[in-house]
Amino acid sequence: MSEERVLEFVVPPESARQRADRFVADRGGLSRTFAQRLISEGHLTMNGVVIRASVTLLAGATLRLVIPPVAESEMLAEAIPLSVVYEDDDLLVVDKPAGLVVHPAPGHATGTLVNALLHHTEELPGIAGVARPGLVHRLDKDTSGLLIVAKGDLAQSSLMAQLKARRVKKTYMALVQGSVAAEVGRIEAPIGRDPSERKRMAVVAGGREATTGYRVKERFAGWTLLEVDLVTGRTHQIRVHLTEIGHPIAGDPTYGNGTSRRGPEGTTRLFLHAWRIAFTHPRDGRLMRLEAPLPPDLQAPLDALRLHASREG
Repeated sequence: MSEERVLEFVVPPESARQRADRFVADRGGLSRTFAQRLISEGHLTMNGVVIRASVTLLAGATLRLVIPPVAESEMLAEAIPLSVVYEDDDLLVVDKPAGLVVHPAPGHATGTLVNALLHHTEELPGIAGVARPGLVHRLDKDTSGLLIVAKGDLAQSSLMAQLKARRVKKTYMALVQGSVAAEVGRIEAPIGRDPSERKRMAVVAGGREATTGYRVKERFAGWTLLEVDLVTGRTHQIRVHLTEIGHPIAGDPTYGNGTSRRGPEGTTRLFLHAWRIAFTHPRDGRLMRLEAPLPPDLQAPLDALRLHASREG
């Protein structure tokens, strides 16, 4: 358990009439949900009187917010190797390998990225009152690449707001079957559960809005390497959208056909890698642009395609 923290603020004139929960969340670097929980538990006073989250503030009033000690997480810390691309006191960015589940869930209580993070970051400041890393976005188990992890409420709140405003730019590498006609394209099609197979996603009427952009990076006989921009973040979005336009991803056992599932020579898994991410640092506003090169298991089929092309040429 960590020690209790106390935050005190004097309400400036420009913040008069603002809601208490919004003010203390912004000034204290807390998520609004966590701030509301603390207030509902009686931890916020204005001029010595306990107030509710919806109370409007008075200019010059003194607010005092008590943040109880951070509780230990019930999730296990495990010594699972991590590839850390960037780390500071607020966040870290990891290069997740394919096959690693991101978060504990039924059937995956241990052996996940979160379990590895709890071991790596031994002194988490805590998010929403619990010592745990803050996953602000996710990757499928079979997708490799970059993931941002918040260490505290300030980072989590900022990064979640950036994601909601679509100011976090995520770019993937995908090798797809066939020759993609347009050098640059944009797919806008709603995604929801496949009505005939509930474990799959599909383009369906009434699904959630989904947008994917792409650019051709390299062409081969029968295959195209794409840079893919994930504008929205729906489950299996890139896989579903590329299949929808007739270009399933190499090595995809769920959405591919016979040829694409096998992939070119050297394919051992889904050829989808989150290789670049760009966002604003939550504390100092720096533009963060980070990259993770293709791992060896994805580089191998590319090398085989290039070798074949050179022989044909």
